[in-house]
Amino acid sequence: MSKSKDSSPTFFLETDDLTEEERSKAKQVKKVYECEKSLLYQIHSAHRGIRNMKEEPAQQDRERFTLKRLFDAVSSGDVSKLQGLHEYLRKSMKRLTDSQYKSNGKTALLKALLNLKEGENDTIEHLLEIAEKIGDLNSFVNAAYTDTYYKGQTALHVAIERRSAKFVQMLVQKGADVHAKACGKFFQPNQETCFYFVYIPLCANAKDVLRQLYSRQSMNNKQITPTLLKHIVQREFKGCKHLSRKITEWAYGPVCSSLYDLASLDTYEKNSALEIIVYGSEIPNRLEMLNIEPFNRLIEEKWERFAKPMFLFNFIIYVFYLFILTAVAYHRKEGKDLSNNQVGYLLLTGHIITTTGALYFFIRGSLIIDGYTDQLFFLQAVLFLACALLYSVGRDEYVACLVLCLALSWVNLLYFSRGSKNMGIYSVMIQNMVLGEIRRFLVVYMVFLIGFSAAVVTLLDEGSSSAQSSSEGDCTKPSFKSIYYTTLELFKFTIGMGDLEFTDQYQYIEVFYVLLIIYIVMTYILMLNMLIALMNSRVEEMSEESTSIWKLQRAITTLDMEWILPHCLKTRLRCGEEKDLGDEQEPDRRWCFSVEEVNWNQWNRNLGVVTEDPGKCMPVPSSTKPQRGSQC
Repeated sequence: MSKSKDSSPTFFLETDDLTEEERSKAKQVKKVYECEKSLLYQIHSAHRGIRNMKEEPAQQDRERFTLKRLFDAVSSGDVSKLQGLHEYLRKSMKRLTDSQYKSNGKTALLKALLNLKEGENDTIEHLLEIAEKIGDLNSFVNAAYTDTYYKGQTALHVAIERRSAKFVQMLVQKGADVHAKACGKFFQPNQETCFYFVYIPLCANAKDVLRQLYSRQSMNNKQITPTLLKHIVQREFKGCKHLSRKITEWAYGPVCSSLYDLASLDTYEKNSALEIIVYGSEIPNRLEMLNIEPFNRLIEEKWERFAKPMFLFNFIIYVFYLFILTAVAYHRKEGKDLSNNQVGYLLLTGHIITTTGALYFFIRGSLIIDGYTDQLFFLQAVLFLACALLYSVGRDEYVACLVLCLALSWVNLLYFSRGSKNMGIYSVMIQNMVLGEIRRFLVVYMVFLIGFSAAVVTLLDEGSSSAQSSSEGDCTKPSFKSIYYTTLELFKFTIGMGDLEFTDQYQYIEVFYVLLIIYIVMTYILMLNMLIALMNSRVEEMSEESTSIWKLQRAITTLDMEWILPHCLKTRLRCGEEKDLGDEQEPDRRWCFSVEEVNWNQWNRNLGVVTEDPGKCMPVPSSTKPQRGSQC
């Protein structure tokens, strides 16, 4: 790598013209030895005393460049605000890389690159000229962040991230180190590796920047050049329209952190937008609305905070209830009182628990029914209460209600599959199949089954000499003059289990075969295969739709869980954070929710950001999985 001719010396002394008040505010006073204090004072007096002997204090304050004044000037992009900087640095024997002109390693050059307007900032060239005249160009160009989050990030990193080929070329020509690497937590929060210049333009889709680095052939520790890495996949994400007030907090390349004002949006307030969308069954596009930000990330945050543990607890309780119900049904006593022993006490306890659970589902279903799952749980409760009523009056018909309730109770266990994405989507597909293709198939199939059963019963007339059933010894077979038995036999033909032997003793066998062939062709060959084909195509079509429906189901479950929480817990578990989006004169405190978004198509650098340092707002995740929904 070529180095600048005006390289800086090995070390130099910094002069300090800050006031005592500024020193106390900055808290940068350090303890030094008395001899060093005396030496610095003598040097300072020798150079400053002669030049500033005739200068007034007010004039000195006007000429003095502080960190705030310098950063404000480069942020505005106005070169006129930097007039006198070179003369001031020369007189005071200061450099742009002095500690008083850095904030956690951030120099004026880094500050200027972070504040490009339409890709330009005229103060950058001016700063480089001043650094070159002073003889501090190499240190100034390669100055890097020193804080934990951005450690190692230099001006070249920022220029590449901003897709500024102009400043990349300028910095490289000025001696920027193309082998420098950023090791801050912001770049690799869960890995031990560092972030090279090679990766930034590849991730940022900056082809012109890559050409600048190709000429230098920068390498990482494994001697991999950009040419070997240019096959990295570049993914694009379509933008979406947002419903809430949105403030850009920080931006880094195509990634930006947006603050959404949760006023009238979160369910913490009544009649919120989220509640209306989730429970508004009449809204035609609510599935699409839940997939956009901030609703998508807000529901995820609520689920992880409190709904997921509560849902898991309900699942465990319901499984425990199912085992008790199954055990009670299996050990039922017909017409007998419960024994006065341990088994009898256990059965009595099981009866009490199952009855209490049925009453809970019944009361809950009578208050509100939203969706088919609530209807199924309500039907389960009705069947059990009917069973209990029949059992108490001594009717044997209670067994029918009991077995139906038991089967439905196990089917309702699928309700808890919405807690898992894969199982939830699979359950949604089953529901769509049952309510869609299978329901239509059953309607048409019942028409064929009843019609052909009636025709066969009418055709197979046994005559007056034959009874309704034939007897051979002690074996009694039902007759095909029964519509019930004939329907059952034709159903067996549909599933390939039919028997033709019963036609031997009847007349008009040819007509019967014609009816049977038509029935088999229409049901077994045509309808069943059509059902299978429709189900296959439907599964492919409703993959994305099932995901949206599963998200809606989980959103409903999440808000139901939140509704039963006391107000104190709602306040404690509230998503978001209070932010002051105003300034010192006009504070503007809002409850905001932070969402990180990636947008490759609309990469706008003229955003009014709240902070330039995204890492200061991002808690470092503890898991090895990359985090993308972290709150500030």
